[in-house]
Amino acid sequence: MSLGIQKVEALDEGHFICVEWEDGRESSYPCIWLRDNCQCPHCFLPSAGARRLLFEDLDVNIVVKQVALADRKKISVTWPDEHTSVYEAEWLKKRCFSEEARAVMRADLFLPECQYWGSDLQLPKIPFEEILHNDESAYKWLCTLKKVGIVLLTGAATKQGELIRLGHRIGFLRLTFYGPTWQVQDKADANNVAYTTGRLCFHTDYPALQHPPGVQFLHCIKQTAAGGESEVVDGFHVSNKLKKQNPEAYQILSSTFVDYTDVGVDYCDFAVNCKQRIIDVDSRGQAIRINYNNATRDTVFDIPAEKVRPFYAALKEFNDLLNNAEHKFTYKLKPGDIVTFDNWRVLHGRQSYPSCSEVTRHLEGAYADWDVVMSRLRLLRKRVLNRD
Repeated sequence: MSLGIQKVEALDEGHFICVEWEDGRESSYPCIWLRDNCQCPHCFLPSAGARRLLFEDLDVNIVVKQVALADRKKISVTWPDEHTSVYEAEWLKKRCFSEEARAVMRADLFLPECQYWGSDLQLPKIPFEEILHNDESAYKWLCTLKKVGIVLLTGAATKQGELIRLGHRIGFLRLTFYGPTWQVQDKADANNVAYTTGRLCFHTDYPALQHPPGVQFLHCIKQTAAGGESEVVDGFHVSNKLKKQNPEAYQILSSTFVDYTDVGVDYCDFAVNCKQRIIDVDSRGQAIRINYNNATRDTVFDIPAEKVRPFYAALKEFNDLLNNAEHKFTYKLKPGDIVTFDNWRVLHGRQSYPSCSEVTRHLEGAYADWDVVMSRLRLLRKRVLNRD
């Protein structure tokens, strides 16, 4: 049961409203924020969950004229222009400005918990048809995908089109220059190194795009008898290791913008160029996205000449850590398997396999954006857990 309000009063000459809860704790709310977030029909459109109040009509120095405790479940605020706003206790509690409350809200909205792994990964597995038809299984899949970074779906049909069904389950797939889905197999005059039989070193897909796809799906339709094993490594785990082992190398890789390029013809013709840091970090210096693809790293390198060698030394150390046996996990996809993984976190590679006159290995691939995935996760959570 949510807490009721014991007492409410204006503070700091009316610039803040202090709410005392029934458990004795207090929450302080800036009046400018309260006015900006008035929930009345004039200021807010419930059907869209969107603010109607225009920012130019907002007085940033506004103070409260009167505040009253309507009952223990809501407060009423009257503003200098006689406009009245009513705020529910539960709504206020959830939006408390304390560090503790903000941490709870961050966790609820974005699920930042991360389970790091190396060669000891216990690859999570869920039946493909289950996640398509069972909300609890789909919710488990997406929660695990967010937390661990990789989940294997088993038992899909060994034909093209299963990823389209998966896309419909979350919302929709990400269209790129390689199409809504793309076929990974040995091709003559390959326009991508993945379309060969050679070894693929650890990489994330598409750093040549300003906004690389957040999630990748690879569906095994046909598998070669010899070779072709898949390899994955937790980029966040390795980044943390690098940060402790060589802070200077970490600083170089998280601050140097590297040029990426991708030019060719597929779904349509394309000429893509972009600058990315190998390790994208947040305001705390924590890795939030890895942008590393040696195949599409451009010959153009837009940094001073004297900084080039230190950069290569830092990247070599990071690359060595990625390939350390302690950090990488190797497995072989079977026909009907769909591996789903976080393309911002998990670097993937492939061992080579024998070239042949016929196609011996065929994967269908697709992308989705994290916005789409997280949207579906939140909707499933509401449905599965019966949450408001």
